[in-house]
Amino acid sequence: MTKAEIFEFFRRLAEDDPAPQTELEYGNCYQLLVAVTLSAQATDVGVNKATRALFARVKTPQDMLDLGEEGLREHIKTIGLFNSKAKNLMVMARLLVERFGGEVPSTREELVSLPGVGRKTANVLLNCWFGEETFAVDTHIFRVGNRTGLAKGKTPDQVEAKLEKRVPQPFRLHAHHWLILHGRYVCKARTPECWRCKLADLCRFRPKTPAPEPRGTKAGLR
Repeated sequence: MTKAEIFEFFRRLAEDDPAPQTELEYGNCYQLLVAVTLSAQATDVGVNKATRALFARVKTPQDMLDLGEEGLREHIKTIGLFNSKAKNLMVMARLLVERFGGEVPSTREELVSLPGVGRKTANVLLNCWFGEETFAVDTHIFRVGNRTGLAKGKTPDQVEAKLEKRVPQPFRLHAHHWLILHGRYVCKARTPECWRCKLADLCRFRPKTPAPEPRGTKAGLR
């Protein structure tokens, strides 16, 4: 895409949703960190169902330690990879208490030193809680970046680097949320809904997916 096309791309997304938010539910920075950690290979809907009861009890790393690993597993057993996630979250809670005074650190380097926290998770925290202009490349952003031509890359890191270079102001703060939501609800993995996409004329994806035929339409009849 050209610079003008990229600006228009984000202008339209911003026009539809000026202040996008993560769909994960949380009440503080630690709960956001837990929710994002749990969301790996899981849906936000599934994570929210599990964390509502958990977060009523666990608001701090010390609360998590008091709950214990077995208690945590009971809360999150509906989420994929819950055993390994429970182990990581318990070690994370201990490190947060011992190393950071029970607070979530505010730098990428410190965040990725925690078990279960990679660059994507750190970028989500830095953006959603600390207000930094980061690009947390998940499967949706990776797909949208490559499919549209906005930010092509063979790895999430390559796509992130392209976004870092190409996304203009004033759209940088919310860019990753717009791209996630667009990939989740319009530019879907199996069948992108090009017929209702407001970005279709800017997108490099070909051929565009046509609107589905109305239910009950017989083949060959119109």
